Amino acid sequence: MSAFRTVQARPARPLDRAPAEADAIGPQAAAPRESLADRYKEMAHEGHAHRGVDTALRALDLGIAGGALLVLSPVLGGIALSIRLTSGAPVLYRGRRVGRAGRIFTMLKFRTLSPDAEARLGPYLGHELTQRTATEVTRLGRVLRFAHLDELPQLWNVVRGEMSIVGPRPIRPAFFEELCEQIPQYWQRLVVEPGLTGFAQLRMTRETSWAEKLAHDLEYVADRSVHLYLRVCAATAWRILTSPARAAGRVLSRAA
Repeated sequence: MSAFRTVQARPARPLDRAPAEADAIGPQAAAPRESLADRYKEMAHEGHAHRGVDTALRALDLGIAGGALLVLSPVLGGIALSIRLTSGAPVLYRGRRVGRAGRIFTMLKFRTLSPDAEARLGPYLGHELTQRTATEVTRLGRVLRFAHLDELPQLWNVVRGEMSIVGPRPIRPAFFEELCEQIPQYWQRLVVEPGLTGFAQLRMTRETSWAEKLAHDLEYVADRSVHLYLRVCAATAWRILTSPARAAGRVLSRAA
């Protein structure tokens, strides 16, 4: 990881409570004076050069995401219809996220929360967000989240080139600059497209510190290769397939 500086967080302070509109899609969202992409070009000069392996990884993204969308199209349609029948519109959640080189894009997910939950949860992050989200999840949403099916619409983000199958998870613009103040190296994760899965997701929990998560993200960014990409994909698939067995084991251990 010689291309990246050691991750060191500044003294922690609570993230500012940003208004819900900071993550909104629509006319309420105010445009920043200077785009994150412009600021990234000014601040992060290391490791931004395009590597030959990035072309191969993009080809894998298109092949996997495009094939999955075709094969899973009946499943996607069934989930969309179920959401509409059980909790109404909208079927999709659309949220602004920070992508490669600071470009803002709209990330897609199947809606798993009650309508307008985003407006209530927008200012929160980390453990507090986890606790508050638990009260907003719909019955169908719990099933979708448990099976990771709510993430399937992000395959379209991958096809569009806004995301990759493997990479750091995308973060809301409302919190990005706060994290950059606490962890100056946070800009370096923008060297690659954000991903559906990644090192931090496989190794960490949602309550893990941002500096620890960043260390794992930068490990992938520095060492990214076709082999590593496929290894993360395989580990993610195994984790999803074995999640019912792990859940059953936790229930049995509590009952014992």
